[in-house]
Amino acid sequence: MRRRDHARHLLGDYPNAIRMRGLGFAARVPASYAAGGGRPVVIVPGVFERWNFLRPIANRLAEAGHPVHVIPELGINAGPIPTAARRVGAFLATRDLRGVALVAHSKGGLIGKAAMLEDADSRIDRLVAVATPFAGSRMASFTVVPALRAFRPAHPVIRGLVAEREVNARITSIFPSFDPHIPEGSAIEGGTNVRLDVVGHFRVLEEPATIDAVLAAVER
Repeated sequence: MRRRDHARHLLGDYPNAIRMRGLGFAARVPASYAAGGGRPVVIVPGVFERWNFLRPIANRLAEAGHPVHVIPELGINAGPIPTAARRVGAFLATRDLRGVALVAHSKGGLIGKAAMLEDADSRIDRLVAVATPFAGSRMASFTVVPALRAFRPAHPVIRGLVAEREVNARITSIFPSFDPHIPEGSAIEGGTNVRLDVVGHFRVLEEPATIDAVLAAVER
């Protein structure tokens, strides 16, 4: 893909993010999410995101009979990855959730992997991540925002997560054919990689193919 096309897709992806961010301030978790006897799902959004960014996916999972949980303590998810991972672990322990599928977007996948590595009680069965920079993103070097610079491939947290491979077999990484925020791609070594014929870091969350792939990974 040419550089001009990269810029076009980057700019075209932002309206999706702006719209979902605006909706997030008033988004309430539907009471119906708590029902169902399937595998429990915990939503882990990306940086500067609330749970509603994954609402199309969460709706489908709930309709399929999976109780869906949201972690209010993550806020807009701008803090360090290790801190967020501990909050995920505390949430699972407080609610005594087991056999959990973490369903994450972007940074949420990094948080999910970190939580799996710290999961001494084996509460997390699997991680299904959409558009996650498992090896970091070189785009992070072009920002001064600390929460975004944390995705640099050379960042110690990213390097540490890349080096830890024992949980990779329980991770499904679903990603678009081109992601302007992660030009390196989101493939994870030793995991299940699902590349979709869609474009965009945020647009991918609403694509039917993505939602189908997430549901299949949760129920596999």
